[in-house]
Amino acid sequence: MSFPGWLQIALVLIATLALVKPLGLYMAKVFTGERNLLSPVLGPVERGFYALAGVRTDKEQTWLGYAMGVLLFSLTGFVVLYAMLRLQHLLPLNPQGFAGLSPDLAFNTAASFVTNTNWQSYGGETTMSHLSQMLGLTVQNFVSAATGIAVAMALTRAFVRSGVHELGNFWVDLTRATLYVLLPLAIIVALAFVAMGLPQSLDASFVATTLEGAQQTIATGPVATQEAIKQLGTNGGGFFNVNAAHPFENPTAFSNYLNIIAMLSVSAALVYAFGQMVGSRRQGWALISVSFIMLVVGTGAIYWAESYGNPLLTAVGVDPAMGNMEGKEVRFGQAMSALYAAVTTGLSNGGVNAMHGSLTPLGGLVPMSLIQLGEVLPGGVGSGLYGLLVFAILAVFVAGLMVGRTPEFLGKKVEAREMKFAMLAVLILPLVILGFTAVSAVAEFGTSSILTPGPHGLSEILYAYTSAAGNNGSAFGGLTANTPWYNTTLGIAMLLGRFAYLVPVLAIAGSLVAKPRAAASTGTFPTDRPLFVGLLIGIIIILGGLQFFPALALGPIVEHFVMLAGQSF
Repeated sequence: MSFPGWLQIALVLIATLALVKPLGLYMAKVFTGERNLLSPVLGPVERGFYALAGVRTDKEQTWLGYAMGVLLFSLTGFVVLYAMLRLQHLLPLNPQGFAGLSPDLAFNTAASFVTNTNWQSYGGETTMSHLSQMLGLTVQNFVSAATGIAVAMALTRAFVRSGVHELGNFWVDLTRATLYVLLPLAIIVALAFVAMGLPQSLDASFVATTLEGAQQTIATGPVATQEAIKQLGTNGGGFFNVNAAHPFENPTAFSNYLNIIAMLSVSAALVYAFGQMVGSRRQGWALISVSFIMLVVGTGAIYWAESYGNPLLTAVGVDPAMGNMEGKEVRFGQAMSALYAAVTTGLSNGGVNAMHGSLTPLGGLVPMSLIQLGEVLPGGVGSGLYGLLVFAILAVFVAGLMVGRTPEFLGKKVEAREMKFAMLAVLILPLVILGFTAVSAVAEFGTSSILTPGPHGLSEILYAYTSAAGNNGSAFGGLTANTPWYNTTLGIAMLLGRFAYLVPVLAIAGSLVAKPRAAASTGTFPTDRPLFVGLLIGIIIILGGLQFFPALALGPIVEHFVMLAGQSF
C-alpha cells in the first residue's frame, strides 16, 4: 500500500461524488415529469414513442399492474434474445460466420442480459456476431438497467405519496430512464472511449503478423458503444473474454478511471435523486454515506491483501514489496485493481480489470462478500437503491423494537406486511446461492468443472452462484461454466435473484403508498443522522453477510490459513 495508490483511489471517488448532485437533480426532474435540460430535444421523441405504443401518461398502475408490466416486458425480451442467439448463423451482420448458440448457453445468456447480470459462459469475440452484440446484448444493457431504475422510482413514490394506490406508469418510467438518462450518457462516454482508443467498427477480425513472424487474429467490432452502456447501466460483461483487462476495452489509466466513474455515477446519483424526491436531501446523503463507507473499507481490505502478497512466493525469492501481481495488469497496478474489484462487486456490474481468482484468499473473499451483502455499495442502477431501502426498512424496524415504538421510515409506518415482504426479498439470495452451491459441491456434474481442487475449488463454485444470484456477472475464474448443469442453474439463479427480489419490493411499495405520511414527532427516530448510518451498516453486515460465513470459512478463509502453512492450490 502506498500514498500514490490511495491518492489514485481518492481522486476517482471525489470525481464521482462531484457528479452525484447535478446528475441526481437532473434525474429527479426527469422522473417527476418536470422540464429538464433535454426536454426541448427529447420531449417530442418521448411523446412520439407513447403515441406509437398506445401509452397514456395520465394512466398509472398499482403495484400489481406495475409488476406485471416489468415481468411481461422482461419475458418478451428474454424470448426475443434467446431466439436471436439460437438463430445467429441465419441472421445478418455475422462477418465471422459464427454458429448459433446451444440451447443451454442461449438460455444462460438470455437470462443473464435480461436480468442485468451479464454473466458470460463464452468468449464474446469468438462467439457473438455483431448483430447479437448490438441488437441483442447492447439493447438489453439499456432496457434491463432502465427496468431497475423504473422499479426504484416506483418505490420512491411510495414514500412521497399518501393514501393512494398508484406508483406511476412502468412504460413511462422505462422510456424516460432510457431516453433521458442512459442514452445521452452512453453517447458521451462512448465518444470518450473512442478518443481513448477503443474500437468501434463493423469489420470482421483481421490477421496481423507479429514481430516474431507469427500470425495473430485480432478481433474488433462495436466495442466502445457496448463498453459505455455496460458501465453506466452496471451491466458488466464485455465484448472480449478477458473483459476490461483487454487493451481494446480498457487501454490506459485514463480509460480505467472513466470506467470506474461511469460505473458509480448513475447508481450514486439515483440515491441522491431519491432524497430530492422525498424532500430530504440529507436522507440521500445518509444512504450514500453508508455505501461509500463500506466501499472504501472493502477497497482497503483488497488493497492490503494484495500488497501483502503471497508468502509462498516470498519464500522462493520474489520481492515482498511487489505484493501479489498475479492476474493484474501492470498499467493499473494494485490500487486501481483493488478499487475496480470493490466497485464492480459493490455494484451489480461484474466487469473486471483483474482476475478475481488470482487474488489472494482474503483479497478474493472481499469481492465475493460485497456481492453477498446485496450489492448496495451503492449497488446496481436502480436495484442498488431499492436494495438499500429494503435494508433501511429492516433497520428502522430493529430500532423500533429497541425503543418499543412502531417503526417508521420517512413518515411511513413499517408494519408486519412490509416486514414479511422485506424478509422474503432478503432471504432469496442465500437460498439460491447456498442451495445450488451445496448441490454442485458434492455432485460429479458440478465438481468436474472445477479447475483447482480444495478450498479454492469451493470458492469457484460459491462465487459463481453468488455472482449469478446477485446479478453481478463477474467470475472467480477456473470454473468451466459452459456446461448444461451450470448454464441452466446459473440462469435460474439469475432469474430468481432479479425477479424474486423485485416483486416483493414492489409489493412493499404498494403497501406503503396507501399509508398516510405522518409528520415527524419528538419520538421519531431520525434516519438522516450518523447513528442511523451506523445502524444501517450493521444491519447490512448482519442480515446480508453473516449467513454466508460458514461457506466462506470452508472456502477463502481456510485457504488463507493453508497458504500460511505453506500449501497452495
